[in-house]
Amino acid sequence: MKKFVLVLAVLAVIPAMVFAGGGGQQSGGGAASGAPQIALLMRNMDEQFLKDYSDNVRRLAQSNGVNLNVQDARSDGATQLTQLQTLLNQGYKYFVIVPVVSELSEQMNQLIQEKGGAAAYSNIQPTTASLKVGKNFFFASSPEFVGGRYQGQLIADYFDRNAAKAPNKTLNMILILGQLGHPAQVNREAGLLAELKTRGYTVNVVARDTANWTPDQSQQKMDAWIAAYRGQFNVVAAQNDGMALGAVESLIQNGLTKADASDGTILAVPVYGIDATQDAINSMKENKLFATVLQDAVGQSAAAFDVVHQIATGTYRAGNPAGGTPAATAPIDEAPANDASIIGQCYLVPFVPVDKNSDYYKSH
Repeated sequence: MKKFVLVLAVLAVIPAMVFAGGGGQQSGGGAASGAPQIALLMRNMDEQFLKDYSDNVRRLAQSNGVNLNVQDARSDGATQLTQLQTLLNQGYKYFVIVPVVSELSEQMNQLIQEKGGAAAYSNIQPTTASLKVGKNFFFASSPEFVGGRYQGQLIADYFDRNAAKAPNKTLNMILILGQLGHPAQVNREAGLLAELKTRGYTVNVVARDTANWTPDQSQQKMDAWIAAYRGQFNVVAAQNDGMALGAVESLIQNGLTKADASDGTILAVPVYGIDATQDAINSMKENKLFATVLQDAVGQSAAAFDVVHQIATGTYRAGNPAGGTPAATAPIDEAPANDASIIGQCYLVPFVPVDKNSDYYKSH
């Protein structure tokens, strides 16, 4: 954190115009037109979920006459703080933020609070302390533990129907993780294993490692695991769809396929993702990826944008719904929405399990 504070100190003496490029995009009429100004700070736009999120914020800004400034931090915390300070210096006060790491959120909110602004966070949770900086800071996202539980539910449902593929309800799992220590990595894994235990399954983790949310790293890891453990695993669970699709490609390239897709997949073992991107749905339609879990990029971005837009336009009242999502009223088990004092600042967009019987799959 000292590093980030030092970065901000240096920025204070550098003209803001130096950072006018920096990967940002600006649209709309600007402050002079009287249009509300909102900035979107993205940790990166390399992942499909994040692309979908930012695309929806752009659509919402255009339809609401908002001057939107979009910044991509390229997964660098110091860069994201630089972008925030520059925008504050330029007069922006209202922010939709997908932070690089949770720990940045309190410092960011303190800077925004000094300008009398507001922010809503998605995808990576802000800290509980950051939401306590002021009542104008919000969490608009989905509880990751629940997403993991839904993935476990889909896995258990498959092996309940295909019991011979998991003798004695034993799963020999390859688990492909996102960035280690990322809240989604931690909570999705915990939810997955908790649900399978509840459903009576014993899980032996044959291999477990990060692929940092990327399909290329996932395919490389899977290639190595197939070489080492061919025939020793019966399920693959990946913490996002990109990594799941990398695993699918590895299984195909390594000949782990079958002609009979009556169980819903041409792969020798079922593969599961999370996010329900269109690429994942298309893979399901080809009987490759077996199932996924919808992390609603449109729902999260709509809630985050709308609550900040309400603040910017003076229409916000405590407890207002945002983007069709109601404000939470009761704490859950996962931070920051486990603290009753800030629960009204949380908009919990539900995860949805997606298999071939689901309405979401049928509509896409």
